[in-house]
Amino acid sequence: MAKRKRQPDSDPVKSLLPQKRHYRQRAHANPFSDHNLDYPASPDAIDWSTHYPAFAGTGKTPEFADVGCGFGGLLIALAPLFPDTLMLGMEIRVQVSQYVQDRIAALRATTKPETPDAETSSPGPYQNVSIVRANAMKFFPNYFRKHSLSAIFFLFPDPHFKQRKHKARIISPTLLAEYAYALRPGGIVYTITDVLDLHEWMKTHLENFPLFEPVDEETLRSEGKGPILDAVRQSTEEGKKVERNNGDKWLACFRRIEVKRE
Repeated sequence: MAKRKRQPDSDPVKSLLPQKRHYRQRAHANPFSDHNLDYPASPDAIDWSTHYPAFAGTGKTPEFADVGCGFGGLLIALAPLFPDTLMLGMEIRVQVSQYVQDRIAALRATTKPETPDAETSSPGPYQNVSIVRANAMKFFPNYFRKHSLSAIFFLFPDPHFKQRKHKARIISPTLLAEYAYALRPGGIVYTITDVLDLHEWMKTHLENFPLFEPVDEETLRSEGKGPILDAVRQSTEEGKKVERNNGDKWLACFRRIEVKRE
């Protein structure tokens, strides 16, 4: 019996989207290795118009930072929900970051505004999202000014199971000082993982840091952050994998507090 030929995809968006199988890479990277990265001397040295051409001249800079964004699931989920909020993913792996860049370009080219009015009132879908290949453990302050962010996401970060490698975890007292510097008072740090030990590690370090206080999911939902929480739980490749395997996810969120000066 002759094999049936696979019909080409008639959906123009799907046909132009990059295929993950062409961008596969190791699940994790050593953040202390020399990755031959280009990075800005300071946030003022960045031309954000190259990342967000539709927002050129507005003075806008990223407000959401997805650290270790992987294949960009969270960015793509949040982009249409907050069309006027600029979002930046940071990913150290070259193949994976290239995939996200190509994915964003394809979505921008093929996705039209849902309504005619959106064409004039909004720059268009996915114009507000971009990615940099970067090592956030080394260069986070090179990208974000003081109090410029309203949300930082750490979704399913590398657990670095061995104790001698705990220094490579993305949450530490030193790094929390950098995140607190970039996060404006009232801003939220979102963490989620399927590794209980890592959850306790992140939660304990954030609780012990003087510029963060825990905030529960019910409170965040009452403040209108339900869509963000849903995306945090459901949008990433890692999160979907955990669900398929009937695994557990541990969420912990913290608010940047304002220091009152006497």
